Amino acid sequence: MKLNPIVISLLDTDLYKFNMDQVIFHRHTDLCGEYYFRCRNEGIVFTPEMLEEINEQIDHLCTLRFRKKELDYLRSIRFIKNDYVEFLRLWHPIRDYVETGLTETGELQIVVRGPLFSAMQFEIFLLEIVNEVYFRMKYDYDTLLASAREKLDAKIAAFRKGKYTFPFAEFGARRRLSLEWEDEMVRRFAKETKNCVGTSNVYLAMKHNLTPIGTYAHEYVQMYQGIDSIPLAYTNHYALEDWYNEYKGDNGTALTDTLTTDLFLLDFNRSMVNNFTGVRHDSGDPFEWGEKLIAHYRHYGADPKTKTLLFSDGLDFDRAQELYDAFKGRTKVSFGIGTFCSNDTCENPLNIVIKLQTVNGRPVAKLSDSPGKAMCRDEEYLDYLKRSVAFRIQRES
Repeated sequence: MKLNPIVISLLDTDLYKFNMDQVIFHRHTDLCGEYYFRCRNEGIVFTPEMLEEINEQIDHLCTLRFRKKELDYLRSIRFIKNDYVEFLRLWHPIRDYVETGLTETGELQIVVRGPLFSAMQFEIFLLEIVNEVYFRMKYDYDTLLASAREKLDAKIAAFRKGKYTFPFAEFGARRRLSLEWEDEMVRRFAKETKNCVGTSNVYLAMKHNLTPIGTYAHEYVQMYQGIDSIPLAYTNHYALEDWYNEYKGDNGTALTDTLTTDLFLLDFNRSMVNNFTGVRHDSGDPFEWGEKLIAHYRHYGADPKTKTLLFSDGLDFDRAQELYDAFKGRTKVSFGIGTFCSNDTCENPLNIVIKLQTVNGRPVAKLSDSPGKAMCRDEEYLDYLKRSVAFRIQRES
């Protein structure tokens, strides 16, 4: 079974990839990294035929180049700078950076190695490829698509009837059923409800004249762990400082949980509170997190009503509505909702990730506020990182 090309544009990725890459392009071109794939579901088997198709799709991906209209669109985003867009005119994915394989039990293995400014761009593309190949080759795609449409009809009806009242952005590219489906779903949410404020998918934002949404991911803070001169427990400080110096507050939603929110708040001082428009939740209890951030804003004399709490941790619409009801009127509230939008079918979705694991030969890790989300190939380093973070929190809290 041969599939049509899955990735047809280098804009078919999340906005935060460009945001982070611009900082790297301007400040950290000396960093090299390794990214590793992981499927968190138990018992998932990829076949040799699936691997062959994945490799052919990666081959196709690496033939793509940015088109003029795509570069012009990036240039129209106010915080994307012209010199970075000119770099992208020259840039393309390099096939030699990606290795794939299967274990004897059918576990898919993918490793991306290369300069960070280039290797980091593969993540979303590869996840899009892997997810679509798996679902098209394992199941009857038309049956999946019909079930997704039925569920979408019900979701839109619930918004129109007032069951759901919250604003949200679609964050589903990495685990979507297909580009065809993500395109249809985003278009309908934007056209048939007043609640969809944008999408993280830059290609679809351009196509449907929507706002592209995103700031940075865990890998951005993780990469500072690979810089020798930066103490591990202070990587949030340097990440926030570089981000502000790059964007001057114009692209300012900070992710709190890379090394736990408690550590993040030690560096989210009065200056950063004022310079960032909001914060994003991606692990741990969201209600406790929201209360903690509101208290932190008040501690520094900032009005929480002027700041945004963005929730993005595995949400469905019922959970999002609960959070919205809990915090509306006290702060600005928004949501990034992914798999529940882009791969909600009659079959269970995959929970797949590609995570940064080394920078310049040094291990790096994400701790998060949920221990099960930690991912590191070096247990000794992970233990050292946890102790470094705990020591600083104990000393400075």
